[in-house]
Amino acid sequence: MKKITILFTALCFLVFSCTNLKEGVYDQLVADEFYATPEGVKAALASLYDEVRGDWGGKGIAGADRGWFDLNEVSTDELMLPTRADGAWADNGVWRQMYQHQWTPSHEFMNNTWQWLYRSIFKCNLAIELLTKANADPARIAEARVSRAYFYYMLMDGWGSIPFYTENTVTVDKIPQVSRATVYNFVVTELTANIDKLSSTKGGEYYGRFNKWAGYALLSKVYLNAEVYTGTAKYTEATAACDKIINEGGFSLNANYLDLFKDRCPDNEVIFAVFVDMDKAPRNMIGVRSLAGAHGQALFGFATWNGATVHQDFVNKYANGDARKAQWVTGAQPGGVNYTLNISSITSAGVEQGARNIKYLPVLPYNGGGASNDFAVYRYADILLTKAECLVRASNAAGAKTLIDQVRTRASAGNLPANPSLDDVYDERGRELCWEGHRRQDMIRFNKFTLAHDFKGVSDAKYKLFPIPVAAINANPKLVQNSGY
Repeated sequence: MKKITILFTALCFLVFSCTNLKEGVYDQLVADEFYATPEGVKAALASLYDEVRGDWGGKGIAGADRGWFDLNEVSTDELMLPTRADGAWADNGVWRQMYQHQWTPSHEFMNNTWQWLYRSIFKCNLAIELLTKANADPARIAEARVSRAYFYYMLMDGWGSIPFYTENTVTVDKIPQVSRATVYNFVVTELTANIDKLSSTKGGEYYGRFNKWAGYALLSKVYLNAEVYTGTAKYTEATAACDKIINEGGFSLNANYLDLFKDRCPDNEVIFAVFVDMDKAPRNMIGVRSLAGAHGQALFGFATWNGATVHQDFVNKYANGDARKAQWVTGAQPGGVNYTLNISSITSAGVEQGARNIKYLPVLPYNGGGASNDFAVYRYADILLTKAECLVRASNAAGAKTLIDQVRTRASAGNLPANPSLDDVYDERGRELCWEGHRRQDMIRFNKFTLAHDFKGVSDAKYKLFPIPVAAINANPKLVQNSGY
């Protein structure tokens, strides 16, 4: 059961109620005084973290489908939702289009995620304005700035050249589109100027918030992918960001891998988490979406969705005895279900074909619409593997082996037999971080994204970027669509 509660809804209402205090000096003074108080700071920041959690309509990092998580997972080799032989998950082909790289600018997932990210940036701009005018604690202003940098990082990563604004004083049709490199430079500047202003406290009131270590984890990701974004590698800088966490953060690998994804994420390994509670801050449907209906009925008392699975080639990347392989279940299960590893077709898969993932096996409170599993955005194992990758790219494979072996030892997978190649790093990231939102980015960085795999043929390089949604171009005709769309 959940050990913490966050008053997202009430505080979100409060922040928007108070933004109307613009009429007259007295009203502005009241607003400034309020946002200098602990209550005002909580109100301003809660509106941002409300956007982080998952819900319907593509809202959030992960939790409900048809948003950011699916853009970055269903487009890869580690998550698929085939149309079943009984017609389930046909959905006019949207899932197959994602998996086979056949999406268009009108694809629902694109628009959902775009709208969510720009709504989040609007809220960040507002929070920064309110807290700055109120002379609030600089650490809280920094938290809002780092949050905005995070949302812009996701937009830059997905779409490249994007509309960019930092003040809510311009109409949508006037927002300028800037280059990917410009957004990258902004994100780096904001992060390096603000991370060390953040609290170094882990857990407690900082659970699910950007503290100093979450800021450095984000910075490591930005630098890790810098060559994709700008053409200039920043692996030395990515290593330095990882070292801040490794040497100063006091993190360690949790003893049990699957315990990382049940209920509240453990603070010893998880650096940044999304707080989820079906009653207060819903939702996480990742596990609910995978298990067959009768399986869920037997375990939880409600029918699960019989959807998400993975091709057998990915499951076969795990050696027998690797504790991480236990997240993929096949064979006889409660409810009379019997999953087979093989998937015969992406257009007419058997209803029990495909391994099912129990990484996010639903925890209370839950219902047929989701569960309360928190979601680990950044964790220590990822930082170790990020540094290892940077070391391999810097011709220090021996140093990388030590880091990868730490992760493999926790998984009872044994040490690598030799110093790792880049392909070894790539495969280890897949085994460790599957269904955590990293795979698309990794596949692009390792030049794997457009290659053929499973039920997907070779795809055009244009798919390394998502298309700007039709609705966005209609609202701002000056936007230039990404090449090939």
